[in-house]
Amino acid sequence: QVQLVESGGGLVQAGGSLRLSCVASESIFSGNTMAWYRQAPGKQRELVAGITSGGSTNYAESVKNRFTISRDNDKNTLLLQMNNLNPEHKAVYYCRLRVSSRDDYWGQGAQVTVSS
Repeated sequence: QVQLVESGGGLVQAGGSLRLSCVASESIFSGNTMAWYRQAPGKQRELVAGITSGGSTNYAESVKNRFTISRDNDKNTLLLQMNNLNPEHKAVYYCRLRVSSRDDYWGQGAQVTVSS
């Protein structure tokens, strides 16, 4: 059973930065696409950014040029650097590893709160 453990959430003032980390328990991390999702209060979970095993990235339009996704395959770690945060970015952020429809893993979530 793959486990994804997130860290790095917290409270930050508007304009500040946070970096989220997601560590996978197994080495299957390196061969698969990883992604960050978020769920704001009262809203559906949405894709924030994804990164393939080769390092190709994609971003939601709302976070382009503000968030950066990256990965360290040697450390089974997925990162999300979030800059210039504002209260609209408040959400619970989740990392996801989807190997197949059956093997679909999510982290426990990291709360990000931005004060104005």
